[in-house]
Amino acid sequence: MKKKVEKSNKEWKENLTPEEFHILREKGTEPPFSGEHLDNKKKGLYLCVGCQNKLFSSETKFDSGSGWPSFSESISDENIELKEDNSMGMRRIEVMCARCGGHLGHVFDDGPKPTGKRFCINSAALQFKVDKKESENEK
Repeated sequence: MKKKVEKSNKEWKENLTPEEFHILREKGTEPPFSGEHLDNKKKGLYLCVGCQNKLFSSETKFDSGSGWPSFSESISDENIELKEDNSMGMRRIEVMCARCGGHLGHVFDDGPKPTGKRFCINSAALQFKVDKKESENEK
């Protein structure tokens, strides 16, 4: 992971869409089944939209039926931060980008084997970078 990214709210607002800002900086969420990456089947990497930190691989993406892109593991434990979240009257584990501190979503212990994890992530927090081989095959 590259060095930490620190910006003022004004700087974040200049670099993010209102939806991205709401999710990453205000811990918001997008409506279920509305995100652009939910049905993405292409091979590649999912990066933090705020700082381009590598977060998830398409190899670990699965359809959880939850309405948000789901992954069984992150690219590296060093690229994400996990924090207990007791908001909304429930106990959850928040997933944040370790590089910029942006809110990504939550992780649950009801995912597929071998990890048993379901990283439930907002599409608007992610930027998809298609695998070069996949990109060449589309030409």
